[in-house]
Formats: sequence, structure tokens, C-alpha cells
Amino acid sequence: MFLTISTTGSPERPATDLGFLLHKHPGKAQAFSTSHGTAHVFYPEATAERCTAALLLEVDPVALVRRGQGKGRGGAPDAALEQYVNDRPYAASSLLAVALSGVFRTALKGQCALRPELPEQARPLRVEIPVLPARGGAELVHRLFDPLGWDLVRAEPVPLDPQFPEWGDSRYVRLVLEGRLPLADALRQLYVLLPVLDDAKHYWIAPDEVDKLLRAGEGWLAAHPENGLISSRYLARHKRLTQDALARLELVRLAEADGSEVEEIDNAVDENRDTEERPVPLAVQRREAILAALRTAGAARVLDLGCGQGQLVQALLGDPAYTEIVGMDVSVRALNLAAKRLRLERLGERQSARVRLIQGSLAYTDKRLAGYDAAVLSEVIEHLDPERLPALEYAVFGSARPRTVLVTTPNVEYNVRWETLPAGHVRHGDHRFEWTREEFRAWAGQVAARHGYEVAFVPVGDDDPEVGPPTQMAVFTQTDATTTDTTDTPKEGEAA
Repeated sequence: MFLTISTTGSPERPATDLGFLLHKHPGKAQAFSTSHGTAHVFYPEATAERCTAALLLEVDPVALVRRGQGKGRGGAPDAALEQYVNDRPYAASSLLAVALSGVFRTALKGQCALRPELPEQARPLRVEIPVLPARGGAELVHRLFDPLGWDLVRAEPVPLDPQFPEWGDSRYVRLVLEGRLPLADALRQLYVLLPVLDDAKHYWIAPDEVDKLLRAGEGWLAAHPENGLISSRYLARHKRLTQDALARLELVRLAEADGSEVEEIDNAVDENRDTEERPVPLAVQRREAILAALRTAGAARVLDLGCGQGQLVQALLGDPAYTEIVGMDVSVRALNLAAKRLRLERLGERQSARVRLIQGSLAYTDKRLAGYDAAVLSEVIEHLDPERLPALEYAVFGSARPRTVLVTTPNVEYNVRWETLPAGHVRHGDHRFEWTREEFRAWAGQVAARHGYEVAFVPVGDDDPEVGPPTQMAVFTQTDATTTDTTDTPKEGEAA
């Protein structure tokens, strides 16, 4: 199988810089051993005006069979093909992708020790692959490469036999890509999309493949319109691995849209301790207050927005009155812990049909949240910067519009009763604010007035006569009014 990468240049920026980027000298022909054969790198042309690097992979069919036994789909992707007679030595596949990552490892990482300024430079590139399996045809090739910024994407179907055109085209195409982009970006795209188009891998898929996918997809995969198909095919349609990859990609997308780092928004879980509060009775009282309010509202379909590790979802699942329970959180780690707490993989069919965990951010509207009886935001709002609250307000009260909304938050006035809490400190390091009872009531009253709700307030925990309860809860109930004042609707809330 064969691949060429060409670039053009000038005396000031010679095309032979490609040799520095690939870490392979244009004046040499080099050979590298791989697990399934030998990879050759050579330069058919190397001048200041034009330079072409070629990668030729000679596949050893015996090694392919021996190493392919019991791994993935083996040496050949089609059951009708015999072990020693197949398309693997000739058609670009995961074998070529692995050779790319091994032979051009530093280029794939965007590193160049001798010329560190080169990797970040966009340059004119032309990539040619004479024979590329494309399960989905030329149309799928365009769906995968067109969104990536290439100026030209050409996928020419290879006929089954030129002597018999009536036989039609094969499932192979000749691929040509032309565009101006950094070399590392092009290599990472090929590394991922070659096996995706082939829809087969020659090795066993393990959980670390998700990390490989995300590393190679950095900067382009999260926003790709076909990231679901790409993830599924790259991970050999392993459902759990695909779900993990998509959840992590969604977190990347949210971080990019928010202009922040992934770690900044995936911080809902302290890995060193369970977030169940100490002492436990307050956490229990809060859940009991929420459950009592949901029963009073007659809710059957409930959203737990900012579900964390799933304590409330677990309590709801234990009551058959709740027919549909959705837990949503922006944190992948929190959702993984919630899934373990609920033992989702062991639930019976009837129980499993009642509960669902999804990733999402309350800073954006989400069609998945519409039409529910009730939504719970338990100890959520204080984790947001105050300027983000209008976006959350519109996403929940203006867009999703459940009949009942329950919001709990700490009462900062009660903090003086915590002996272990230093004066002036909030209860959790991630709290952006903690409100007094008056501040919470003012905010809740304004939200209710803007969106057609009435609101009542319920103390949670011991109601101290001087400083009030440790937790305060607002119970929003939708009135007959169906109009919503969107005069101050935040643009951020409309972005999703």
C-alpha cells in the first residue's frame, strides 16, 4: 500500500522543509520494521520548489495471519477472503495508519527539534492514496474530509475491472486531498480516518484506543459533524468505548465554546473523597425535602440537572412512581461514578428503561430537556459564576419549561454555625458565591416573574431562629401563563 505527501515552496521557504517535519532526510531511502511488514520512506522528488515524500508499506501476509489470529477481525475484513489472499497488502487500512504513527511519530505529534517553528506553519499539501477502501463510497469520503478545511477532496471510484465496465465500481477509491494546513493536522486526520473508511481494524480494540482517538482528534474531531460515526467505526463499534469517547468529545466542545479548559468545567468531583456531605443527615434531609416536593407536585418524569454522583437519581429510581428519570451533568467523571452507583449495567430491562444519564451544560439550551414534569437543581447554581446565571435561567425556565422546578442552595447566613468553617469562607472550594435568604428570594422572585412561574420557599435542615436553615429551597410552579419575557435572553443560552 502506498501514500504520498507533496508540498511546494520557494527559495525563502523551500519545499524540502518537509524533510525536517517528517524527520526523514530527502537524500535517503529508509526502511522501518513494523509488526506486519516493512515500511519504506523515500522522496521521488526533492527541490526547493516541490518535494514529495512517499510511504510504501510491504505487508508480510504470513505475519498478518499469525498476528491477526483472535485479534479484532483478523487479517482480512471479509469472511469470503482466504487468509493468504486478501486486499490487506494493497489497500490503505489500519495497517497503514499504524505505520504512519510509527514512522512519522514526531511529525504526528507536531514536533521538530531542529526547526521548532515549522510544525505550526500551514503549508500547501497534496496527499494521494491510490487505493483506499471506502465502505460508504465517495459520498462518505466527502462527508469525512470536507469539514476539515481541505480545498480539494477527490474520491475517484476504482472500477472492478476496466475491461468490463458493466461490472461497475469496487468499494475502493483513489483519494486526493489538497489544501493549506499544518502537516501534523493532515497526518492526524489520516491516522483516524483511514481505518474509519475501511470500517475494520487489524488489532484488538482496548480502552486505551479512546485516548488515542482523542489525541489524534485534538482540534478537529469534537466539532466534526460526523464525530459519532467516526468514533463508532474507529472503536470497532464497541458501544461502551464509543459512548465514553463521545462524552469526552462533548466536554471538549463545551470547553471550546466556553473559551475555557476542560479541567475547569469537569471539576464537579473531588477524586479524593465522596461528595456526600458530612454530616450525612443534612444530605439526607435535603433529598427527603426534594422527594416530598416532587410527590406534592405529582411528578412522574423528572430531570436531575447537575446530578453529580447520582445520589438523588438513585433515590428516585427506588420509587416506582417516577416513570422516567434523567440525570444530567457536565462532568464525565461524575457521570461514570453515577453509573457505578446505579449499577446501570446490571439493571433489569424494566428498571433500565426508566433511567438515563446524559452529558450536558446548563449554560446552553438543550432540546432533550423539554417536556418533563419536574426539574431539580440541587446545590448547582452556586457552582456557576454569577454572570452565567442568566444563561442557566433561560435554559431551564425559558426553554425546557418543566411544570415544577426545585432549586436548593446553601444559606450563607448559616455558615457561622459550622465550627470547622473559617469565617468568610464558603462551604466548598468550587462555590462561586453563597446567598443570604434575602438574596436567594430576590433572585427566585425575578426568575418566576420573567418566565410565568410562582415560587414558594422551604427551609431544609434545622431552621435556626437567628440565621435560618443550612439549606434553602425554592419551589417554582408553572402558572397558567404561557408567555415568557425573553427581553434579556442571553445569547449564550441560544447558542446550543
